[in-house]
Amino acid sequence: MKDILDKLEQRRSEARLGGGEKRIIAQHQKGKLTARERIDLLLDEGSFEEFDMFVQHRCVDFGMDKAPKSPGDGVVTGWGTVNGRTVFVFAKDFTVLGGSLSETHAEKIHKIQDMALKMRAPIIGLYDSGGARIQEGVASLAGYAEVFRRNVEASGVIPQISLIMGPCAGGDVYSPAMTDFIFMVRETSYMYVTGPDVVKTVTNEIVSHEELGGASIHTTKSSIADGAFDNDVEALLQVRRLIDFLPANNRAGSPEWPSFDDPARVENSLDTLIPDHPNKPYDIKELILKVVDEGDFFEISPKHAGNIVTGFGRIEGRTVGFVANQPMVLAGVLDSDASRKAARFVRFCDSFEIPIVTFVDVPGFLPGTAQEYGGLIKHGAKLLFAYSQCTVPLVTCITRKAFGGAYDVMASKHIGGDVNYAWPSAQIAVMGAKGAVEIIFRGGTPEEIAEKTKEYEDRFMSPFVAAERGYIDEVIMPHSTRRRIARALAMLRTKTVERPWRKHDNIPL
Repeated sequence: MKDILDKLEQRRSEARLGGGEKRIIAQHQKGKLTARERIDLLLDEGSFEEFDMFVQHRCVDFGMDKAPKSPGDGVVTGWGTVNGRTVFVFAKDFTVLGGSLSETHAEKIHKIQDMALKMRAPIIGLYDSGGARIQEGVASLAGYAEVFRRNVEASGVIPQISLIMGPCAGGDVYSPAMTDFIFMVRETSYMYVTGPDVVKTVTNEIVSHEELGGASIHTTKSSIADGAFDNDVEALLQVRRLIDFLPANNRAGSPEWPSFDDPARVENSLDTLIPDHPNKPYDIKELILKVVDEGDFFEISPKHAGNIVTGFGRIEGRTVGFVANQPMVLAGVLDSDASRKAARFVRFCDSFEIPIVTFVDVPGFLPGTAQEYGGLIKHGAKLLFAYSQCTVPLVTCITRKAFGGAYDVMASKHIGGDVNYAWPSAQIAVMGAKGAVEIIFRGGTPEEIAEKTKEYEDRFMSPFVAAERGYIDEVIMPHSTRRRIARALAMLRTKTVERPWRKHDNIPL
């Protein structure tokens, strides 16, 4: 029996080496960890249970039958825990045939996807791959399609997270694109449908890997990635942090962690957050950090569409999604990018029963031909649609400006807001006073315009007209914002909404 056990341990040791010592060294020289090293950092120590360690490809074409085979076939799969909570994981192993996807490689991923869905637990994919294994032809393409279908089946049922930690090209990019969050590692990861060589051949453009699909591009211009980190270690630790905010599935409810932060905590500094001049900016993140438990806020897509802030925090230990206009960027105006970014975040929160708190300081939608030609109407409608179909608790607080259609879109009472607060500094109107008066009293003298502007400000540029009609539930003191939001969320925990049956909605994509 001892001989058999020794042989098993030897086979395990060989499998753990992946492509061998030389390729592991090469991986480290690129500043990257191996697949198993990444999993060890991601999961709680000693919690990883590996599946299919000895699986090998079955390809015999183009000399593959004579090539040395590596157990595992380029992907490490299994499950473990993150702070005691079960997660499933697969990590592509670049040291084995460049982490390329074969038929058996795909089957390993299918198995772990199916198990994650059955167990209703999050799944995390770590990508470092050269794409499809060319020698296997259509079998590898079929493998990709099976992965894609399972991504769709799991969408809105369990959280799916993708971490791009090396090359991710061709068919490999579509699976991450259908997951809930994508993170990248700066300088060592990139993702694109076609690489620089193909681009040069087809369009005659000369572009580098980084310029075509690096983290700097996908976190700022394309909005494909939700964040980027400096190295593998930081990326994995931040994903662990994100997992702590997410429910296991769409029925588990927001996770709750012990909190030592008093929900009735008063923040007197918020009474002076709004500048005296209506056009002077301030940082809305200061408000978020002072409202959430212990100042712990995980921002999503911080480098893209900075005029709106999205992310996760906790109130009384329970996860809450935050959406807030950012006056520091474009005065907090809504444009196409901001609308798409917020809509996707709102839909995620609604899918997984995460309450949403919205802080509003929005002067309207961004005007201009670039926005109109770029489909601002339809992109703005995405955010309107996302909020309107929410069944989770919605708490809204208007801090300063809420003008025009943007007031309606930002979780107003009229589209489903449950508890809508306003600070005394709030201004709720169709548009700014001066612009409104110049339209209403076109042709008036400067003195008349000034007089009517003051009259308009007194009448409409305060929260009390909206409060008189019940559109605002309460005008609150800024320093009590945390307490009021905490109490509102506690009251809304039993919220139930009935919707008419439909196969699915038709959001304006």
